[in-house]
Amino acid sequence: MCNGDLVEKIRRKFECLSEVLDERGRRVWAAVEAEALGYGGQSIVAQATGLSRTTLHRGDLENGPDASNCPPGRMRKKGGGRKKLTQTRPELSMALERLVEPTTQGDPENPLRWTCRSTQQLNAALGE
Repeated sequence: MCNGDLVEKIRRKFECLSEVLDERGRRVWAAVEAEALGYGGQSIVAQATGLSRTTLHRGDLENGPDASNCPPGRMRKKGGGRKKLTQTRPELSMALERLVEPTTQGDPENPLRWTCRSTQQLNAALGE
């Protein structure tokens, strides 16, 4: 079987399984598939699935089935991803407040703010 046929066969399997597996399950399945193919299997599976070769190389096989260290029902640990801008730049919140204050409408006691400025206008003003 040539590589093109093999890639297409794995792609079809992945499309069928990806609907029923979670993120970690897809990674484990892809790593098992790559290992079963032997030499060059990671490249073939990566091409078929769109997963990176480093993901397949790392896999979740050597760590065992309970190695994710994630709370039940979660795929990733808490705290991952990009931090909020207000967390990395605390002055941003006050600057935005000063921009919105003159054009604010509605009940001053209500925490919900209404302004006539668009997000693009606010962004441009913050940039200045």
